Amino acid sequence: MRLKSIELSGFKSFARKTELQFSSAITSIVGPNGSGKSNIAESFRFVLGEQSMKSMRGKRGEDMIWNGSNSTPRGSRASVKLVFDNADRALNLDFDEVAIERVVYRDGANEYLLNGSQVRLRDINELLAQANIGSSGHHIISQGEADRVLSATARERREMIEDALGLTAYLYKREEAERKLVKTAENSAQVEGLRRELAPHLKFLQSQVRKIEESQKLRDDLALKYVEYLKRESVYLHVTHGLLTAAYDAPEREHTELNHKITELRMALERKGSDAGASELVRLEEAGRRAAHRRDMLGRELGRIEGELVAEERILKVVERAVPEAQAREFANRVEAELEESMQLSEAEIKQRMAALIILVKDFLRRITHVEQVREGRSKEELLERKQQLEQELHTTGEDERRIAGAVAHLRISIESEKDASREAERDLFAAMARRSELETKINSIRSKVEMLERETAAFRSEVGEAGAILGRAVQSYEDHVVRSASGELVTDAEMVDEPRSQQEDRRKKIERLKIRLEEAGLGNTAEILREHEETVERDRFLARELLDLETSAQSLRELIDELTKTLSARFAEGITKINTQFDAFFKLMFGGGDAALSLVTEGKVRPYAAKLADDDRPNVARGDDVSDDAELDADEKEEGIEITISLPHKRIKGLHMLSGGERALTSIALIFAMSQVNPPPFLILDETDAALDEANSRRYGDMISTLGKRSQLLLITHNRETMSRAGILYGITMGSDGVSKLLSVKFEEALAVAK
Repeated sequence: MRLKSIELSGFKSFARKTELQFSSAITSIVGPNGSGKSNIAESFRFVLGEQSMKSMRGKRGEDMIWNGSNSTPRGSRASVKLVFDNADRALNLDFDEVAIERVVYRDGANEYLLNGSQVRLRDINELLAQANIGSSGHHIISQGEADRVLSATARERREMIEDALGLTAYLYKREEAERKLVKTAENSAQVEGLRRELAPHLKFLQSQVRKIEESQKLRDDLALKYVEYLKRESVYLHVTHGLLTAAYDAPEREHTELNHKITELRMALERKGSDAGASELVRLEEAGRRAAHRRDMLGRELGRIEGELVAEERILKVVERAVPEAQAREFANRVEAELEESMQLSEAEIKQRMAALIILVKDFLRRITHVEQVREGRSKEELLERKQQLEQELHTTGEDERRIAGAVAHLRISIESEKDASREAERDLFAAMARRSELETKINSIRSKVEMLERETAAFRSEVGEAGAILGRAVQSYEDHVVRSASGELVTDAEMVDEPRSQQEDRRKKIERLKIRLEEAGLGNTAEILREHEETVERDRFLARELLDLETSAQSLRELIDELTKTLSARFAEGITKINTQFDAFFKLMFGGGDAALSLVTEGKVRPYAAKLADDDRPNVARGDDVSDDAELDADEKEEGIEITISLPHKRIKGLHMLSGGERALTSIALIFAMSQVNPPPFLILDETDAALDEANSRRYGDMISTLGKRSQLLLITHNRETMSRAGILYGITMGSDGVSKLLSVKFEEALAVAK
């Protein structure tokens, strides 16, 4: 990679666009003091991203912009463009030529451009670090800063050497990894915080889900028992109805035939002339039938009343278990507790608690509505009063029926005692009437059973409806259910009908108990709770995965930091050894003997103030923010720095503080040149670093310049003739009355003549 040119436009004293071409290994810039030639060295610092205004002899960013004169108005911006030949791809860009440009405006804004595209300063730094052009400025030594490497702290000196050794790219990677590690730790803390906030609500939902699961088990058990109960009841009702129908047909036919026979016998007796006894017997039997019919009607109505009373009892049980007083108190207490706890919670937790509270209120209102619905109809007091009336009427009717039956029996005995053959027709009539009475008793008994069966059928239909309301489709297919015994054998319809009804009643009682337990669970909208639980669990799992990913990433970053630290330590140690060799050789050359060496020392860690800030908080150069002298010492952390040990020939000088100005200049030059020899930068800018040298040392300096020029491009700002003589291109800088720096071209032959 080779430096091709630099272009200044509106930068400091270069009001007009000025371009310097670097086609030679060594280029010298000369000119009188105050002409602006040092501004060229500062333009290099500027375009390479220097953030300290002090190092560029300014206080604010606008100090970099041409400020105007009588003949030339002030500029609104300043820009510097640096162009590299990148044919060897030393810079990791697929371009043969790479242009880096920085622009500053008077409003304080800065722009960095890479081949015309806007980029970040960090992108520029990382790109240049690949070519050993770091941010410490070891390759740009301005006037008055030749001994900066000597006056710097041990830590700053180490940074310069790391920069010179080309370790900046590794340092950037490590800093980036450390920054990512800090960000990862912050993200982990945020994720853990979110999980902690989610935990109470998740715990609440898990308890609700457990209740739902228990309720579902109850529901499944209830459905299983309900299906078997309904199947058995359906079979019993169907078969019993068939049996009663069959049992009713024969007596009914015989009863019809007897009615016809009795009518004929009565007519025969009337033709013969019946006596008063027969007429009285007919009258009494007719009254007995009316009394029996009345008794049956009263019995059926009493049965209905008793059925309604049983239904009322069931309704009261539903009411009692739907919203008992204890549950009402519990509901009020839960609402009060939720509201009190919400006062101490975050907004997100309050929303979660309110959602759960809404579900609770909805369920409570649903159950109250249910209570109001089931309590409609006749009151229990009215039913009991009507039952008492019917029982009294039934008792009276029964007494009448028994009295008539006694009179009929007495009259029959009286008639039967007569032996007259003329009474044969009457005896047949009495026998037919007696048989008819027996049949009517049997028929009435069957009718009572049929009515009872009808009530049971109605209750069954009601039970099916209630089961459907509670369990839905789970019980709708009860007709297809196959009933098996405890041993697994198939139970036939006949076996279901023949079993004692008490067993079916026991099944119904178990179902009632399960319904009560299911009602007591009272979870309301379970689908909404389950959906919210699933969403919350998935959210928690996502956060757990995020936390695991962050922990894995943090571990990878720690391993990368360790690996980079080891690489830096190994390469730094190797580089120090090489620099020491060159430093000692250059020192002996400059002083004609003596010794010079670098050594590692440990000191408290000094962290630049700017390094502690986030990118958005970094000082703005254009506003004049200067961070070059701001530092903070962390006594808890120790880092290695570099100390310089020298020994001059024929003198007892052991420390840098005992050197004269000239000796310091020679020592710093020897060290700068030593660093440049070990890992040569693409270019090296020396701004009057030879000002303090005498003629003999200038010659040695010139020899070293020639040697360095074989490995790096050199830009020399100088007044020294010996230094000028080593240059291949000579630029002259002048300044007119308008204060604008101008570039003059000087032929090399003329430059040699001036230099000699």
